[in-house]
Amino acid sequence: MKITAFTATALTALALTAACGNSTNADGTAANGAATPAPATSAASPAGTATQDAAGPAMADGPFGTACSAVPTSGKGSFAGMATDPVATAASNNPVLSTLVAAVKKAGLVDTLNSAKDITVFAPTNDAFAKIPKTTLDKVLADKATLTKILTYHVVAGRKSPADLGAASFATLQGGDLTVKGSGEDYTVNDAKVVCGNVTTGNATVYIVDTVLMPK
Repeated sequence: MKITAFTATALTALALTAACGNSTNADGTAANGAATPAPATSAASPAGTATQDAAGPAMADGPFGTACSAVPTSGKGSFAGMATDPVATAASNNPVLSTLVAAVKKAGLVDTLNSAKDITVFAPTNDAFAKIPKTTLDKVLADKATLTKILTYHVVAGRKSPADLGAASFATLQGGDLTVKGSGEDYTVNDAKVVCGNVTTGNATVYIVDTVLMPK
C-alpha cells in the first residue's frame, strides 16, 4: 500500500522603548542626564508553552497537553528522541502508544508510515483502545482490511501545526474526512480530544488523542 499525494511557526515579542515625554541628547542619554533605557529582549518560549499572537489565541510552539507528562523525559521515547526517528519507529519507543504500534504492525503499515513524507498522525493512546470492548478490538485486530481502514483514517497529508487546525476538515489516507476544532492548546478531532499535541517525529507531526477515530 502506498501513500498518494494529497491536494491541499515562537512569537517574537516586540520591545517598546518608553519615551515618557523626555527628549534625548545626541549621545543617547535622556535630557535630564539619565541614560535612555535599552530595548528589552524576550527569550524564546520553551517547548510546551504557548505564545500570544496579537491577532489570535495563544498557540503552542512545542508539545502540549495533559498526556505529555506520560512521555519519557529522555531516551528514544522522549520528545527529543522521537524527533529523530520516522513516525512508526518513534511511536514504538513511546509507552503511551504501544497498542497503536501493535495494530500498525498487524496491518503491515510500518514501512508505509515510515517512508511517507510530511504527514500528520492522530495517534490514539493505549487508553483510547481500551475503550473498545475486548471482543470487538480482537476482531478488528484480526481483520487486516478493516484495521487498515481505521488506521489510515488517522493519517493526513502535510505537517499540521496548531495554527493549521482551528476549524478545519482534512482528507485522510483512508479517503474519509476528519473534522478538527479548537484553538490554543484545546482541540478535538471528530469526537476525540487531543491530549498531547504538536509532537515532532522525523517525517510527521503527531497529535495524541484519547479516542480511536472511526471512519464512516
